[in-house]
Amino acid sequence: MTKQTEIEAAAFRRLVSHLQNRTDVQNIDLMELSGFCRNCMSRWMSEEADKLGTTLGKDDAREMVYGMPYEEWKSKYQTDLKK
Repeated sequence: MTKQTEIEAAAFRRLVSHLQNRTDVQNIDLMELSGFCRNCMSRWMSEEADKLGTTLGKDDAREMVYGMPYEEWKSKYQTDLKK
């Protein structure tokens, strides 16, 4: 692994940790402000795994990003979008 790859991997892990700790920030807020959300990140991880010849299922990728099963995160932290 090159230094650049190590740095990129460390920065990605830090971003994932930050998003796991910021449960107050909803995916819709991320999408509106940045154009991506936790679900996008998990999809990208799964797609990149496929390119590398490794299988990373949707649920496993989401658990890596959310730090817990997706349904658990939704029940604990997702707010009602109806206002």
